[in-house]
Amino acid sequence: MEQTLHFISGLPRSGSTLLAAILRQNPRIHAGMTSPLGPVFTASLTAMGADNEFAAFFEEKQKRDILMGIFDGYYNHVAARGLVFDTNRMWTSRIAVLRKLFPASKVICCVRNPAWVMDSVELLVRKNAFDVSRIFSNAQERSTVYTRADALLNPHRMIGFAWSALKEAYYSENSDMMLLVDYDLLAGRPAEVMKLIYEFIGEEVFEHDFDDVEYEAENFDMQLIAKDLHTVRGKVELKPRQTVLPPDLFKRFSDLVFWQDPLGTKAHRIVVNRDTPDQDAPIE
Repeated sequence: MEQTLHFISGLPRSGSTLLAAILRQNPRIHAGMTSPLGPVFTASLTAMGADNEFAAFFEEKQKRDILMGIFDGYYNHVAARGLVFDTNRMWTSRIAVLRKLFPASKVICCVRNPAWVMDSVELLVRKNAFDVSRIFSNAQERSTVYTRADALLNPHRMIGFAWSALKEAYYSENSDMMLLVDYDLLAGRPAEVMKLIYEFIGEEVFEHDFDDVEYEAENFDMQLIAKDLHTVRGKVELKPRQTVLPPDLFKRFSDLVFWQDPLGTKAHRIVVNRDTPDQDAPIE
């Protein structure tokens, strides 16, 4: 593909749509919410693997060309500029193959205390009280905040999968491709964070308008029956509030934070310095 390709991944409800909305202000950049390439990519990789009786016919170069062709075929028909950011939470689970296909690419991973991730989902569920969201599979999962939390933490579901994939990539040999961006800093100090992101991808800093950022994917959200799941409007700012989660549930999710520890990884991080954990503290 002619464009330079990077990826946005990480945890749900942690700023990936906000980051894409900011990036797309730059006329050189194409970015958006979760793209369909992740599932297509995984299905193609699986189809060339051991589950296929004809797997022996695929040599490594053929596999590489087929997988590259998925990106070429998709973005040749998208109004992409010089830089393309493809968003999907599954990319952290495919970081080894991404390194082989796109060795110069970077993976921007949006992170947030998982307690606030769960809180954000729960707030959305309560806001759309008359809707039965497809985020949950059945009435039993939807019944209480505790059953909803258990469902989302399942290793194959919205929060559990993304968390597991991110943690695997964070401690992998390919972690140097990654830049973890804390949601609170992106929302609270966007100019500083975007400058660091541009430095990480080796691009000239763009003058963004953080007072007027807009993006929405209404059709996709209505399909999930989860209105405003991918909606960004207005000024980029951090709005502190009280959590809607019970204290024990909030603590259970907070204990899942692992990216404050810089040991055992080569990943780059935009997080608040642990020794001075207020929002005006230096960024690591």
